Amino acid sequence: MAVTAQMVKELREKTGAGMMDCKKALTEVNGDMDAALDFLREKGLSSAAKKADRIAAEGTTTIEVSGNEAVILEINAETDFVAKNEGFQTLVKEISEHLLTTKPANVEEALASTMTNGLVVADYISNAIAKIGEKISLRRFEIRTKTDNDAFGAYLHMGGRISVLTVLEGSTDDEAAKDVAMHIAAMNPKYVSHDQISEEEVEHERKILTEQALNEGKPENIVAKMVEGRLRKYFEEICVLDQPFVKNSDQKVGEFVTSTGGKLAEFIRYEVGEGIEKREDNFADEVMSQVNKG
Repeated sequence: MAVTAQMVKELREKTGAGMMDCKKALTEVNGDMDAALDFLREKGLSSAAKKADRIAAEGTTTIEVSGNEAVILEINAETDFVAKNEGFQTLVKEISEHLLTTKPANVEEALASTMTNGLVVADYISNAIAKIGEKISLRRFEIRTKTDNDAFGAYLHMGGRISVLTVLEGSTDDEAAKDVAMHIAAMNPKYVSHDQISEEEVEHERKILTEQALNEGKPENIVAKMVEGRLRKYFEEICVLDQPFVKNSDQKVGEFVTSTGGKLAEFIRYEVGEGIEKREDNFADEVMSQVNKG
Protein backbone atom coordinates (compact mmCIF):
# COMPACT_ATOMS: atom_id res chain seq x y z
CA MET A 1 0.00 0.00 0.00
CA ALA A 2 1.36 3.42 -0.98
CA VAL A 3 2.16 5.76 1.90
CA THR A 4 0.60 9.21 1.36
CA ALA A 5 1.47 12.57 2.88
CA GLN A 6 -1.96 12.62 4.56
CA MET A 7 -1.21 9.29 6.27
CA VAL A 8 2.13 10.63 7.52
CA LYS A 9 0.41 13.77 8.81
CA GLU A 10 -2.26 11.73 10.62
CA LEU A 11 0.30 9.47 12.30
CA ARG A 12 2.39 12.46 13.32
CA GLU A 13 -0.63 14.14 14.92
CA LYS A 14 -1.47 10.96 16.81
CA THR A 15 2.04 10.31 18.12
CA GLY A 16 4.03 13.54 18.05
CA ALA A 17 6.85 11.60 16.41
CA GLY A 18 9.02 13.14 13.69
CA MET A 19 7.82 13.24 10.09
CA MET A 20 10.55 10.95 8.78
CA ASP A 21 9.97 8.49 11.65
CA CYS A 22 6.25 8.39 10.80
CA LYS A 23 6.97 7.79 7.11
CA LYS A 24 9.42 5.01 7.96
CA ALA A 25 6.94 3.37 10.34
CA LEU A 26 4.14 3.39 7.74
CA THR A 27 6.48 2.04 5.06
CA GLU A 28 7.62 -0.77 7.36
CA VAL A 29 4.04 -1.96 7.97
CA ASN A 30 2.64 -1.29 4.48
CA GLY A 31 0.46 1.61 5.53
CA ASP A 32 -1.32 -0.09 8.43
CA MET A 33 -2.04 2.81 10.83
CA ASP A 34 -2.52 0.69 13.96
CA ALA A 35 0.65 -1.32 13.25
CA ALA A 36 2.54 1.93 12.64
CA LEU A 37 1.38 3.22 16.05
CA ASP A 38 2.73 0.04 17.66
CA PHE A 39 5.97 0.34 15.68
CA LEU A 40 6.58 3.86 16.99
CA ARG A 41 5.68 2.88 20.54
CA GLU A 42 8.11 -0.03 20.40
CA LYS A 43 10.83 2.32 19.17
CA GLY A 44 10.01 4.81 21.95
CA LEU A 45 9.20 7.54 19.43
CA SER A 46 5.58 8.30 20.33
CA SER A 47 6.24 9.77 23.76
CA ALA A 48 5.95 13.38 22.59
CA ALA A 49 2.18 13.11 22.19
CA LYS A 50 1.71 12.02 25.79
CA LYS A 51 3.19 15.34 26.85
CA ALA A 52 1.12 17.52 24.51
CA ASP A 53 -1.40 18.56 27.17
CA ARG A 54 1.19 19.40 29.80
CA ILE A 55 1.91 23.03 30.63
CA ALA A 56 5.36 24.23 29.62
CA ALA A 57 5.80 27.46 31.56
CA GLU A 58 9.48 27.15 32.44
CA GLY A 59 12.38 27.20 29.99
CA THR A 60 14.60 30.02 28.88
CA THR A 61 14.82 33.22 26.88
CA THR A 62 17.92 34.13 24.91
CA ILE A 63 19.36 36.54 22.37
CA GLU A 64 21.55 35.77 19.39
CA VAL A 65 23.39 38.65 17.71
CA SER A 66 25.22 38.40 14.41
CA GLY A 67 26.54 41.66 12.98
CA ASN A 68 23.60 43.93 12.26
CA GLU A 69 20.97 41.28 13.00
CA ALA A 70 19.63 39.96 16.28
CA VAL A 71 16.94 37.56 17.45
CA ILE A 72 15.31 37.31 20.87
CA LEU A 73 13.32 34.15 21.62
CA GLU A 74 11.61 32.07 24.27
CA ILE A 75 11.63 28.27 24.32
CA ASN A 76 9.59 26.62 27.06
CA ALA A 77 9.93 23.39 28.99
CA GLU A 78 7.97 22.00 31.94
CA THR A 79 10.61 22.38 34.65
CA ASP A 80 13.46 24.70 35.49
CA PHE A 81 15.64 21.60 35.91
CA VAL A 82 15.31 20.66 32.24
CA ALA A 83 15.94 24.28 31.22
CA LYS A 84 19.47 23.80 32.57
CA ASN A 85 19.93 20.50 30.70
CA GLU A 86 22.85 20.53 28.24
CA GLY A 87 20.69 19.00 25.50
CA PHE A 88 18.02 21.67 25.99
CA GLN A 89 20.64 24.43 25.89
CA THR A 90 22.03 23.01 22.64
CA LEU A 91 18.53 22.97 21.14
CA VAL A 92 18.01 26.63 22.13
CA LYS A 93 21.34 27.64 20.60
CA GLU A 94 20.74 25.79 17.32
CA ILE A 95 17.19 27.09 16.92
CA SER A 96 18.23 30.69 17.65
CA GLU A 97 20.99 30.46 15.01
CA HIS A 98 18.52 28.92 12.56
CA LEU A 99 15.97 31.71 13.13
CA LEU A 100 18.60 34.35 12.54
CA THR A 101 19.68 32.68 9.29
CA THR A 102 16.25 31.93 7.81
CA LYS A 103 14.22 34.83 9.31
CA PRO A 104 10.76 33.17 9.31
CA ALA A 105 7.78 35.50 9.64
CA ASN A 106 6.17 33.74 12.61
CA VAL A 107 6.31 30.66 14.85
CA GLU A 108 4.25 28.53 12.44
CA GLU A 109 6.63 29.32 9.59
CA ALA A 110 9.62 28.67 11.84
CA LEU A 111 8.34 25.24 12.89
CA ALA A 112 7.87 24.25 9.25
CA SER A 113 11.34 25.39 8.15
CA THR A 114 14.23 23.00 7.57
CA MET A 115 17.44 23.23 9.57
CA THR A 116 20.97 22.56 8.27
CA ASN A 117 20.83 19.13 9.94
CA GLY A 118 18.03 18.21 7.52
CA LEU A 119 15.28 18.18 10.13
CA VAL A 120 12.18 20.34 10.13
CA VAL A 121 12.22 22.46 13.32
CA ALA A 122 9.01 20.80 14.60
CA ASP A 123 10.58 17.35 14.18
CA TYR A 124 13.82 18.49 15.80
CA ILE A 125 11.82 19.62 18.84
CA SER A 126 9.80 16.36 18.87
CA ASN A 127 13.02 14.35 18.89
CA ALA A 128 14.28 16.45 21.82
CA ILE A 129 11.02 15.80 23.69
CA ALA A 130 11.52 12.04 23.26
CA LYS A 131 15.09 12.27 24.59
CA ILE A 132 14.61 14.79 27.39
CA GLY A 133 11.20 13.61 28.54
CA GLU A 134 9.34 16.92 28.83
CA LYS A 135 7.10 19.01 26.64
CA ILE A 136 9.21 21.63 24.82
CA SER A 137 7.83 24.44 22.65
CA LEU A 138 9.07 27.40 20.67
CA ARG A 139 6.77 30.08 22.07
CA ARG A 140 7.83 33.33 20.42
CA PHE A 141 10.66 35.25 18.78
CA GLU A 142 11.38 38.62 17.19
CA ILE A 143 14.13 39.55 14.74
CA ARG A 144 15.63 43.01 14.47
CA THR A 145 18.04 44.66 12.02
CA LYS A 146 20.18 47.73 12.58
CA THR A 147 22.73 49.78 10.61
CA ASP A 148 26.45 50.17 11.19
CA ASN A 149 25.68 53.46 12.96
CA ASP A 150 23.46 51.83 15.60
CA ALA A 151 23.99 49.55 18.60
CA PHE A 152 22.28 46.45 19.95
CA GLY A 153 22.03 46.03 23.69
CA ALA A 154 21.63 42.39 24.72
CA TYR A 155 21.15 41.53 28.38
CA LEU A 156 20.27 38.17 29.95
CA HIS A 157 19.21 38.12 33.60
CA MET A 158 19.42 35.01 35.81
CA GLY A 159 20.73 32.84 33.01
CA GLY A 160 17.86 33.70 30.70
CA ARG A 161 14.85 34.08 33.01
CA ILE A 162 14.60 37.57 31.50
CA SER A 163 16.12 38.76 28.23
CA VAL A 164 16.07 42.32 26.90
CA LEU A 165 17.13 43.53 23.46
CA THR A 166 17.50 47.28 22.87
CA VAL A 167 18.17 49.18 19.65
CA LEU A 168 20.14 52.41 20.12
CA GLU A 169 20.02 54.48 16.92
CA GLY A 170 22.82 56.92 16.09
CA SER A 171 25.22 55.44 18.64
CA THR A 172 27.70 52.56 18.35
CA ASP A 173 28.11 52.27 22.12
CA ASP A 174 27.19 48.62 22.71
CA GLU A 175 27.90 48.86 26.43
CA ALA A 176 25.53 51.81 26.84
CA ALA A 177 22.85 49.91 24.92
CA LYS A 178 23.42 46.92 27.22
CA ASP A 179 23.17 49.15 30.32
CA VAL A 180 19.77 50.37 29.13
CA ALA A 181 18.72 46.75 28.52
CA MET A 182 19.78 45.89 32.08
CA HIS A 183 17.69 48.78 33.41
CA ILE A 184 14.65 47.55 31.45
CA ALA A 185 15.13 44.01 32.80
CA ALA A 186 15.01 45.41 36.34
CA MET A 187 12.26 48.03 36.01
CA ASN A 188 9.97 46.45 33.38
CA PRO A 189 8.66 49.64 31.70
CA LYS A 190 5.82 49.44 29.18
CA TYR A 191 6.93 52.11 26.72
CA VAL A 192 9.97 53.97 25.43
CA SER A 193 8.30 57.40 25.71
CA HIS A 194 4.96 59.19 26.14
CA ASP A 195 4.21 59.37 22.42
CA GLN A 196 3.76 55.57 22.31
CA ILE A 197 0.82 55.70 24.72
CA SER A 198 -2.55 55.56 22.98
CA GLU A 199 -5.23 58.15 23.67
CA GLU A 200 -7.53 55.30 24.75
CA GLU A 201 -5.10 54.31 27.51
CA VAL A 202 -4.69 57.92 28.61
CA GLU A 203 -8.46 58.36 28.90
CA HIS A 204 -8.84 55.03 30.70
CA GLU A 205 -6.25 56.00 33.29
CA ARG A 206 -7.71 59.50 33.63
CA LYS A 207 -11.13 58.01 34.40
CA ILE A 208 -9.70 55.70 37.08
CA LEU A 209 -7.69 58.49 38.73
CA THR A 210 -10.73 60.80 38.68
CA GLU A 211 -12.85 58.19 40.48
CA GLN A 212 -10.06 57.65 43.00
CA ALA A 213 -9.83 61.37 43.75
CA LEU A 214 -13.59 61.73 44.13
CA ASN A 215 -13.73 58.68 46.42
CA GLU A 216 -11.03 60.30 48.54
CA GLY A 217 -13.43 63.17 49.09
CA LYS A 218 -11.39 65.76 47.19
CA PRO A 219 -13.29 68.93 46.19
CA GLU A 220 -14.55 68.71 42.60
CA ASN A 221 -13.01 72.06 41.68
CA ILE A 222 -9.46 70.73 42.23
CA VAL A 223 -9.96 67.13 41.05
CA ALA A 224 -9.20 67.79 37.37
CA LYS A 225 -5.90 69.55 38.10
CA MET A 226 -4.89 66.90 40.62
CA VAL A 227 -5.71 64.09 38.19
CA GLU A 228 -3.54 65.62 35.45
CA GLY A 229 -0.61 65.75 37.89
CA ARG A 230 -1.09 62.13 38.91
CA LEU A 231 -1.48 61.14 35.27
CA ARG A 232 1.87 62.70 34.35
CA LYS A 233 3.54 60.90 37.27
CA TYR A 234 1.99 57.55 36.33
CA PHE A 235 3.14 57.72 32.73
CA GLU A 236 6.62 58.81 33.80
CA GLU A 237 6.80 55.60 35.82
CA ILE A 238 6.00 53.35 32.86
CA CYS A 239 8.07 55.15 30.17
CA VAL A 240 11.68 54.05 30.30
CA LEU A 241 13.18 57.37 29.23
CA ASP A 242 11.54 59.09 32.21
CA GLN A 243 12.67 56.54 34.80
CA PRO A 244 15.64 57.16 37.13
CA PHE A 245 18.55 55.16 35.73
CA VAL A 246 19.36 52.09 37.87
CA LYS A 247 23.11 52.73 37.57
CA ASN A 248 22.73 56.39 38.56
CA SER A 249 19.46 57.37 40.25
CA ASP A 250 20.32 61.08 39.86
CA GLN A 251 20.03 60.70 36.10
CA LYS A 252 17.01 59.80 33.96
CA VAL A 253 17.44 57.04 31.39
CA GLY A 254 16.64 59.57 28.68
CA GLU A 255 19.50 61.79 29.85
CA PHE A 256 21.87 58.83 29.83
CA VAL A 257 20.83 57.85 26.30
CA THR A 258 21.25 61.44 25.08
CA SER A 259 24.77 61.51 26.53
CA THR A 260 25.70 58.63 24.19
CA GLY A 261 24.68 60.69 21.17
CA GLY A 262 22.01 58.15 20.31
CA LYS A 263 18.28 57.54 20.58
CA LEU A 264 16.48 54.55 22.09
CA ALA A 265 14.43 53.33 19.13
CA GLU A 266 12.80 50.35 20.83
CA PHE A 267 13.18 47.52 23.30
CA ILE A 268 11.88 43.96 23.56
CA ARG A 269 11.65 42.33 26.99
CA TYR A 270 10.88 38.61 27.40
CA GLU A 271 10.36 36.93 30.75
CA VAL A 272 10.04 33.15 30.93
CA GLY A 273 6.44 32.01 31.24
CA GLU A 274 4.86 35.47 31.45
CA GLY A 275 1.20 35.24 30.51
CA ILE A 276 1.13 31.43 30.69
CA GLU A 277 -1.31 30.03 33.22
CA LYS A 278 0.67 27.58 35.29
CA ARG A 279 -1.01 24.49 36.63
CA GLU A 280 -1.31 24.60 40.42
CA ASP A 281 -0.87 21.05 41.69
CA ASN A 282 -1.87 20.28 45.26
CA PHE A 283 0.76 17.82 46.48
CA ALA A 284 -1.36 16.58 49.41
CA ASP A 285 -4.32 15.88 47.11
CA GLU A 286 -2.02 14.09 44.70
CA VAL A 287 -0.65 11.82 47.45
CA MET A 288 -4.16 11.05 48.71
CA SER A 289 -5.35 10.18 45.23
CA GLN A 290 -2.54 7.66 44.92
CA VAL A 291 -3.34 6.21 48.39
CA ASN A 292 -7.01 5.86 47.47
CA LYS A 293 -6.10 4.06 44.25
CA GLY A 294 -4.14 1.57 46.39
